[in-house]
Amino acid sequence: MNLEVVEKTEDSLALIIHSLPLGLINAIRRIMIAEVPSMAIDDVLIVENSSFIYDEVLAHRLGLIPLITDLDSFVKPEDCDCGEPLGCGRCRAVLLLDVEAKDSIRVVYSSDLKPDPSNPTVRPVNPDIPIAKLAPGQRIKLEAYARLGVGLQHAKWQPVTVCYHRYIASITIHRDRCDGCGRCVDVCYRKVLALINGIVSPVNILECTLCNDCVTSCPRAAIEVRPEKDSFYLKFETTGSLPPQRIFEEALKILRAKASEFVSKLGGVER
Repeated sequence: MNLEVVEKTEDSLALIIHSLPLGLINAIRRIMIAEVPSMAIDDVLIVENSSFIYDEVLAHRLGLIPLITDLDSFVKPEDCDCGEPLGCGRCRAVLLLDVEAKDSIRVVYSSDLKPDPSNPTVRPVNPDIPIAKLAPGQRIKLEAYARLGVGLQHAKWQPVTVCYHRYIASITIHRDRCDGCGRCVDVCYRKVLALINGIVSPVNILECTLCNDCVTSCPRAAIEVRPEKDSFYLKFETTGSLPPQRIFEEALKILRAKASEFVSKLGGVER
């Protein structure tokens, strides 16, 4: 396998992967969406809620706030032997919310959700997510319990948002047929081709979606577009709960564990 990093930011990662079949690429994509664990609020103990928002709606909103996740300090509830309904310091993190509107309307933001001193690393990714609006005299006081979970259980545990892959295009331009009319350049809305000194050339192959509009628009059949075998462009964006590189690494670990388990079980099957 040959891997090349095309783009890397704080919340996204784009890769070119060669010599890997489509099935494995799609398995990595699905694992990142559904099986890489992240933190999310799962239980809420409401002490006081005099706002106009029902307790259930408030708890649901809290659960959808992305939280910074520390995979090295916590375990999944099912892997913890504490036996406590609300978990222990190994399998849950506590966040506190105590906000009251005094003389004017107040908007409650995710920045008001304070991490407990016992787990300071687990906190909202974005401090500006609105949770509720309080009228004068209204108050919300609660304890929120965050746990590790996976997207298979609920979408709030998905660490990625956009996550897709596509084939990398191979574009061949037959110079003996091309007259430089530029029709293929004009029809491509992703600007994959360009007319340079009267010659059509691919300038942005990674943006090619294999739609073949350039092929059908060419009156002289001078362009050939086909997917490269076992070469893919993979890009995903995160919720901010985990770094993109960590998500990719965790997905590979999970895939490796699944493959090992499959091989071990296959060894016990009689021929």
